[in-house]
Amino acid sequence: MAERSATLEKTIETLTEQKKYPALRDILVTMNPADVAALFDALEERTLPLLFRLLPKDIAAETFVEMEPDSQELLIRGFSDSELKEVVDELYVDDAVDLVEEMPANVVKRILRQADAETRKLINDILKYPEDSAGSIMTTEFIELRPSMTVADAVKNIRRNGLDSETINTCYVVDDGKHLLGTISIRDLILAEEDAKLSDIMEENVISVSTMTDQEEATAMISRYNFTVLPVVDGEGRLVGIITVDDAMDVMEDEATEDIEIMGGVTPVDKPYLKTGAFQFWRARIPWLLLLMIGATFTGMILNHYENALARITALTLFIPMLMDTGGNSGSQSSVTVIRALSLGDLEFKDILSVIWKEIRVAFLCGVSLACVAFLKIMLIDHLLLQNDDVTVLVALTVCVTMVLVVLVAKLIGCTLPMLAEKLGFDPAVMSSPFITTIVDALSLLIYFAIASAVLGA
Repeated sequence: MAERSATLEKTIETLTEQKKYPALRDILVTMNPADVAALFDALEERTLPLLFRLLPKDIAAETFVEMEPDSQELLIRGFSDSELKEVVDELYVDDAVDLVEEMPANVVKRILRQADAETRKLINDILKYPEDSAGSIMTTEFIELRPSMTVADAVKNIRRNGLDSETINTCYVVDDGKHLLGTISIRDLILAEEDAKLSDIMEENVISVSTMTDQEEATAMISRYNFTVLPVVDGEGRLVGIITVDDAMDVMEDEATEDIEIMGGVTPVDKPYLKTGAFQFWRARIPWLLLLMIGATFTGMILNHYENALARITALTLFIPMLMDTGGNSGSQSSVTVIRALSLGDLEFKDILSVIWKEIRVAFLCGVSLACVAFLKIMLIDHLLLQNDDVTVLVALTVCVTMVLVVLVAKLIGCTLPMLAEKLGFDPAVMSSPFITTIVDALSLLIYFAIASAVLGA
């Protein structure tokens, strides 16, 4: 795939240099708009305006929507007012809203000047909703039908208004006050008798979301019910928009990316990796690194406190990395599992006791298994093979008992902190691997030296 893309890029660059514009147009019109957008983002910026102008109007608008914000801004700055108006007129409202949100203020003013009055009003209405709400990602272009219509009337309505609607696969039946009464699919309309009333054949049990519903919850519903579109109603049950599956997928991708970055100890960055500067990455990463570095000082303080014990029994030092790494890994396993379950809606805070009990049992099984292997490793390798006389059976037992307790504590911390974070209104992903590892490292040392003091008198 990568080789094919590289060949295509080279072909486009060659044809552009040779000014063979008809051949360029013939290639571009056969491609999917998303592929054209990806191609444009990979080409030199100076060629974008020329290539974009070769596209037919409808393909140009679809391609424009799929392009990266930097490329969109470059094109807008080079457009004449008439060219910009052609693009804006072809955009669906939700795509126009996304464009406005991504552009700097001076570009936004120019975009809105070229939009007609109705489009401007719709854009401004959607922009009033909170950033992460269902209202902010909905489109207002859909098919409205009346319950008194016959199937023949409905089909005429769809033919008349369908071109300007984002989808016609699902149509919505509303009353004169625009209250949502039911839905009907284009399949049902085609198969029904022409004189049948919509009120008799529509699906009345409609699943919808409010404009203020969190967008993650809305997209989760689309996934759960296998919808291609989800209606959005206001506080009085009036249909004000729809969320389509492509917009839901964008939200899922953005949320997943954000969670992965937060779990890795990085502040989320909107731009693609290669278009993000080193300074931006520094700003995204340094706060977390500073926080974790400060947290790690507690580990150093604990080691310093037990310096005399380590001097008396030097063999204890050998197993500190193993215990700390095992604790961090155990906590990370639990936190990742719980964070995923929370994001999918499989867990709520009320389930915390069940989660704790399950993790205790898992920790016992994992801890005992690891302790048994560790005991064999210590006695066979460290004591016999390496002939380290300081590594005695009591030292091995100390390490193994510590191993069981560290795994238990780590898994309890890993499962509870994300649930507590969500309960307090934070993103559970904040309580991720780096954060939990820092906490578990300190606790692992405290447990280790406490047991060593009891067993070895260290």
